[in-house]
Amino acid sequence: MLKVYDFFNMSSLLPLPGAIPANLESLPVLRQLNRSNRYLGELKGAVGKIPNESILIETVGLQEAKDSSAIENIITTQDALFQSDFLASDFQTPETKEVYNYAHALRIGWERLQREKILRLPDLLAIQSAIIENDAGLRKLPGTKLKNTQTGAIIYEPPQDLAEIENLISNFLEYFNRAEPHDLDPLVRMAILHYQFEVIHPFYDGNGRTGRILNLLFLVQHGLLDLPVLYLSRYILRNKAKYYSGLQAVREEGAWEDWVLYLLRGVEETSRETLVRVEKIRDLMQSLKQKLRSELPFLYSQDLLNNLFRHPYTKIDFLERDIDVTRQTATKYLEALTQSGVLRKIKAGRTNYYINDPLVAVLAG
Repeated sequence: MLKVYDFFNMSSLLPLPGAIPANLESLPVLRQLNRSNRYLGELKGAVGKIPNESILIETVGLQEAKDSSAIENIITTQDALFQSDFLASDFQTPETKEVYNYAHALRIGWERLQREKILRLPDLLAIQSAIIENDAGLRKLPGTKLKNTQTGAIIYEPPQDLAEIENLISNFLEYFNRAEPHDLDPLVRMAILHYQFEVIHPFYDGNGRTGRILNLLFLVQHGLLDLPVLYLSRYILRNKAKYYSGLQAVREEGAWEDWVLYLLRGVEETSRETLVRVEKIRDLMQSLKQKLRSELPFLYSQDLLNNLFRHPYTKIDFLERDIDVTRQTATKYLEALTQSGVLRKIKAGRTNYYINDPLVAVLAG
């Protein structure tokens, strides 16, 4: 078994001189970079045309949370997800709560990055803490080994000493934040950073989910996106075996080019898919806005429209909270929207949900 901490020792800090081949930006990588950056740029432009950023954070971001959690075998359904309420701590299942914790952690990271312009260790700890709901912090005790879930064989042993973990994370954050014109393309750096974080394995739990949040925050940090809305985890979920074998191949064989190409293809594929979803959401919002103005002008407001797209399954409580109306008025609005065919009403337990079916279809893909 290769001991990763021998490969990732103190002399192999990022940018890993000698560990990453000088020709990493090979012709296949450069060709893929051209496609990946092109579609990522188109996605950034489309996102800027949505009038309220919280709509995408709370819909597309929640889908990313669902898929990233599914990589860790935390599975929930769209119904359970949309019938839950994070602000009221009302969750349909324990798995649904974990998905919302991930979405909350993503938002924490993005908001801190917006304020501070860099990612610091306290921010990293806050992200992981929100996912796991504890404050254990960096690993302090030796003994962590990652094993094959089927055979029980040890796959690799990450750094064990706290001082080494702290040094590696400090170096990771420095490389994450820096922007130098002679550096590798940011998408290549993202792939390197993701590998680096996963082999450092700094936490007792939540390393994979934290690492995937960091991918999106890196794209924001370096101007490739304005909002952390990319279904990158959906690609990893669909290609899960290649994800883990790719990490292992870098550890054991230094197979950097294959690993970088894997993630670059993921960026292209999910940028294209997310672009389609964002454009469909924009078109649905515009169409519904015109319908409400012409057919239900007495209840139309931008706040109401935003609510219907922030919550694919909205309910009376959401309207009361989001647009500041009484329960009676919220009920009147939702019933009118149901009668006009804008929403579909269902009853689950004691709660009525009003479903924006076209939006649900777009999000489900």
